[in-house]
Amino acid sequence: MSQKQNRERQALIVIDVQEGFNDTAFWGNSSNPECEDKIETLLTVWRANDWPIIVVRHDSESPESTLHPSQDGNRLMSFIADAAPSLFVTKQVNSAFYGDPALHEWLQAHDIESLVICGIQTNMCVETTARMAGNLGYDVVVPLDATRTFDLTTTVPGLGTISRSADELMATTALNLQSGGFARIATTEKITASLQ
Repeated sequence: MSQKQNRERQALIVIDVQEGFNDTAFWGNSSNPECEDKIETLLTVWRANDWPIIVVRHDSESPESTLHPSQDGNRLMSFIADAAPSLFVTKQVNSAFYGDPALHEWLQAHDIESLVICGIQTNMCVETTARMAGNLGYDVVVPLDATRTFDLTTTVPGLGTISRSADELMATTALNLQSGGFARIATTEKITASLQ
């Protein structure tokens, strides 16, 4: 297989880059302010080479969520809305593989074997999608600097209140994905350099 054919079988999946995630009053402190710039860099490379781009949008079922379809925050950020993707998927759960249309079926129909997965939130929909992609047999790379998330605090029975900063959650996602064999972690710069 030629290098060109290999590249055509590598899709960029951009997850939940929606206006609602800019609402810090709702979500709290976020990590990695360069996330959107890095995603835009990846999109530029994929567009220039006419490689497959998949855009995913989360349509929350909770009317109070900034990502509910009735909320302005459900909209994709402008640079994503203009992406002209090969496939547009909507979902109501963490994994993009449980969206509409069926992502796995589309990838198989287009002979796509490897994925670069980026977006928001690192430890939620990005990690869940990457884990499932790895389990399904795809070669997965996650450019961690093209993701971001938010500080998180919750009460867990038997453990009490647990808090983690957004940066800690990003690092844990990297550890989970790479050590678990679900995906390789890379930087946007390393990925784009390897594609030249």
